[in-house]
Amino acid sequence: MTTGRLEHANITVTDPDRIAAFLQKLLGWRIRWRGPSQLGGSTIHVGDEDAYLAVYTNDNARGGFAKGAPLNHIGLLVDNLDEAEEIVRAHGLEPFNHGDYEPGRRFYFLDWDGIEFEVVSYE
Repeated sequence: MTTGRLEHANITVTDPDRIAAFLQKLLGWRIRWRGPSQLGGSTIHVGDEDAYLAVYTNDNARGGFAKGAPLNHIGLLVDNLDEAEEIVRAHGLEPFNHGDYEPGRRFYFLDWDGIEFEVVSYE
């Protein structure tokens, strides 16, 4: 049987530089690539050597996504949940729905476009 892993996800945002800088601070990621999209607009690939988030924008990009539509959330793994929450708050975003249950501690936040993220730690 073949095995696999998630290599990237691609999301549309209104300000790719802002979310890329935030993810670098929150997760220690780096810009892997940036440039024009084949279909118009531009994309930044921000991640590590194993995986990344492609943050895309074009002239039609609009924020204000409804919670859970079309995506429930993007899960981010950190080694220090308290420090991660401080970074989220420092960027003007509001953590909510804190939980401490198997398999780890977590909280959620909505980014500037209404995209929901879950931050989890298995520490």
